[in-house]
Amino acid sequence: MTILKIEGLRVYFNARGRIVKANNGVDLEIRENEILGLIGETGCGKSILGRAIMRLLSETAGIKGKIVYRGENLLDLSEDRMRQIRGKEIAMMLQNPSTSLNPVLTVGEQITEVYRYHNGVTREEAKKKASNMLELVGIDSKRMREYPHQFSGGMKQRVMIAIGLALNPRILIADEPTTGLDFSMKKQILDLMSELIRSRDMSMLLITHDLEVAKRMCDRIAVMYAGELFEIAPAEKILSEPKHPYTQDLLDSLPRKGLKPIPGASPSLTSPPGGCRFHPRCRYKNDECSEKHPDVIRLKDSHVRCFLYKRGCPTITSNQ
Repeated sequence: MTILKIEGLRVYFNARGRIVKANNGVDLEIRENEILGLIGETGCGKSILGRAIMRLLSETAGIKGKIVYRGENLLDLSEDRMRQIRGKEIAMMLQNPSTSLNPVLTVGEQITEVYRYHNGVTREEAKKKASNMLELVGIDSKRMREYPHQFSGGMKQRVMIAIGLALNPRILIADEPTTGLDFSMKKQILDLMSELIRSRDMSMLLITHDLEVAKRMCDRIAVMYAGELFEIAPAEKILSEPKHPYTQDLLDSLPRKGLKPIPGASPSLTSPPGGCRFHPRCRYKNDECSEKHPDVIRLKDSHVRCFLYKRGCPTITSNQ
């Protein structure tokens, strides 16, 4: 069952007189009790989508479409109503805990604040809940009085998980949760997040550029390029039988595939190419790709935005 549905979402900014089309007609759903991965190259609009759901975009942002959560369009809600949802119903772990955590408050105070604001409990009750939450993510509760700078990168990420899950939200949006962590610490954080999400029957939108992270965590994966979704499919399908040429090129860029770079460069979101946004870099392009914008085509177990499937579903070969 769908818990959050995004329909025709367009997010744009005015940057020095130029319009940045960060999200362009995004349709996506997050289902109950699933981990949905959102992957793509840096700058493709993934984080903007997460912030749009939370209504954390700057005042200069323009936004159109719908983000429907349990029957309510989040884009139509008052800020007071949105504050009730933000953190309690839908929580977000922002990129880089070193800058997201308040350096002048102890980690205990920052978790306690969540309970005080949303649940209205006494300070002592909030401290007890915060202490239990730290223990749950593997941090000794005796460290509640310590400040963020006294924690390692992995421990700061655990604090962010504690804050994100403190109120047992229905959905957690995790934006690049393992950035800057070594392999061992990355594995620990991913295993911890997966265990907590699954055990609490929550849903998660995992935003990442790391395909290995998505493979380890996700039930389904959505692939974004230049502000548009190109492919959505079950994780095992998208990683073993990618439909879109861009998805295949992403897989071919992995170390186990030989680190083959994708030709060309990602387009500017202020002046994306006409037609299919990937066509200047695509090995399968033809005239139609540069002249027309492809619609999303629904296949048996996936959605793909590509003219190839209109022409008869080719076999996309992997670079070995």
